[in-house]
Amino acid sequence: MKEIKPGTYEGERALYMLKDARVSDSTFQNGESPLKESKNIEVTGSLFKWKYPLWYCDHVVLKDSMLFEMARAGIWYTNNLEVIDTVIKAPKNFRRCKNTSLKNVPLPNAQETFWNCDGVRLENVTAKGDYFAMGSKNIYADNFVLDGNYSFDGCENVEIHNSKLLTKDAFWNCENVTVYDSFISADYIGWNSKNVTFINCTIETLQGMCYLENLVMRNCKVMNTDHAFEFSTVDVELITPIESILNPISGTIKAPEIGNLILEKELIDPDKTKIECASIIKKSDSPDWK
Repeated sequence: MKEIKPGTYEGERALYMLKDARVSDSTFQNGESPLKESKNIEVTGSLFKWKYPLWYCDHVVLKDSMLFEMARAGIWYTNNLEVIDTVIKAPKNFRRCKNTSLKNVPLPNAQETFWNCDGVRLENVTAKGDYFAMGSKNIYADNFVLDGNYSFDGCENVEIHNSKLLTKDAFWNCENVTVYDSFISADYIGWNSKNVTFINCTIETLQGMCYLENLVMRNCKVMNTDHAFEFSTVDVELITPIESILNPISGTIKAPEIGNLILEKELIDPDKTKIECASIIKKSDSPDWK
């Protein structure tokens, strides 16, 4: 691979269509798309200060570098990308990318990041921003921390481990999601989704896991959770009390205590859901708002 001389690069497409090269200790500023259409490149110790640095690229390694805020929409339509020990301060990154891996990467301004991507791997990544990972598929995350609302909307084939998600409407319109050993705080989780599994998780949710086909929960804790499982098919095993359950369609729910079990016979068939609970404080045939 050829070595590109370290320096400051300015102007549009400064190193356009670079191939089989290493770039180190360089600054890219005052010009869009400096590495557009590049292939088989390694970039280390470099700074990106302007828009669209890595569009339509293939086989890129980016290490020990930084994308400043004005490097917004910086990485789109790029495939086979590995990002390591790099700070990405720019929003709206990673659109329609394939096979993207991030390791030890903070994303302090992750608004609208990872949209419509295929093949995403996140290890030791932190992100702050709304609408994270909309419409993406084949996602694996371990030790991932997210602070942002409306996350993982419309995603497919998601596997998350040892993570913390502080969000709002999480995992809406999804298919095939499994979360292990994680903490999730979200007002509404999993609405209009299919095949969602939580294992050894702690979940705080207002009206979570509703309108969900094939919800599985194993050894999970719930906090501040009411009107859960509305119009969902369930296979649920909780190890903490739950405040209230509303109109599950069918399946099994195991819990040590249910504060209020609400089953409206005109809307669902109560006999289709098996409730295994040592203590049901209250049973109702309608919710409080009726």
